[in-house]
Amino acid sequence: MRKTLALGALAIATSLAAKKWVKSSHQETREGFISGERHFVDVGGIHMSWAERGEGVPVILLHGIPTSPALWRHVVPRLSGVRALAWEMVGYGDSMEQGKGRDISVAAQADHLTAWMNEIGLETAVIVGHDLGGGVAQIFAVRNPQMCSGLFLTNAIGYDSWPIPSVKAMRETGGVVRHLPDSVFTMLLLTLLLRGHDRLDAALEAWRHHARKYVDHGGAAAMVRQINALDVNDTLAVSEQLASLNIPARLAWGEADGFQKIEYGERFARDLGAPLRRIPGGKHFTPEDHPDVIAEEIMALVRTAHPEA
Repeated sequence: MRKTLALGALAIATSLAAKKWVKSSHQETREGFISGERHFVDVGGIHMSWAERGEGVPVILLHGIPTSPALWRHVVPRLSGVRALAWEMVGYGDSMEQGKGRDISVAAQADHLTAWMNEIGLETAVIVGHDLGGGVAQIFAVRNPQMCSGLFLTNAIGYDSWPIPSVKAMRETGGVVRHLPDSVFTMLLLTLLLRGHDRLDAALEAWRHHARKYVDHGGAAAMVRQINALDVNDTLAVSEQLASLNIPARLAWGEADGFQKIEYGERFARDLGAPLRRIPGGKHFTPEDHPDVIAEEIMALVRTAHPEA
């Protein structure tokens, strides 16, 4: 009974906060985009965006849904001796408008990533992926092994692990979801983030960063557009080729993730011949809940892939 009352009070409080928050200043989220400098470039008519910090071995960080490059805001400052580039997927974050009328599937994102790297003159990089970004990373590595000097996955989609039930439900009810007011839609996002974070404070911080992107760029309709582009066949098409990749790889996985189960992390480890760092009690959004672990494992991969650095 007490737990029910507490959850009810939390729901009311967060609902009121959302109504006030969606009308508030953009300053917090803009400044908190990521600890790095933001860049833009036109790639074949697509206005692409990324945040960058540091010099050294290129490390490209790929986010998932419902996030943006801000997912890596606590990881990037913990990396050293690398050129960290947090790329924004087409149709996500502040690039949501760029997704209208374009293919923004996971497989297409791998092509967009390749085109972006070519445009800015990156011949190779360590590729880091979380959630959907992990799927993009796998497809990119299979298609362009010469451009991927190392592959790091954390609680990533793969094989037949996705879309998760809540995402499937949103796709099935997309005609209704796309018309939800921001105050209601942001509560749906908060529910998702609460399920995927270890702590309430981390979930609320993540919500402030990621929900704002949707409010600024089309609200629920933008997420429906993203969800409609998801196709499990994108990762199934490359799953049998993972074992033949001759690329240094490493994984870190929250053991308590209800979205991308630890069993998939174990399968990746076997197929890639890669060490798996288990995070006891860790849930889905490991870059936000466990940035120290994620940064430590990324740096371990960089040292393996680039011993000369």
